[in-house]
Amino acid sequence: MAYKISDACVNCAACDGECAVGAISEKDGKRWIDPDKCVDCGVCVGTCPVEAISEG
Repeated sequence: MAYKISDACVNCAACDGECAVGAISEKDGKRWIDPDKCVDCGVCVGTCPVEAISEG
């Protein structure tokens, strides 16, 4: 199951550079994870300073 980014996202983009498959992009003023690209590695979770990323 792909990871998701909650409304707690502050759009800092810390997660972008950590995603090896390029599944994270900006959408509506916050970061968004494309479930079709996400490989469920979870690396992004540890990079989020506001803990806005969780398993979807």
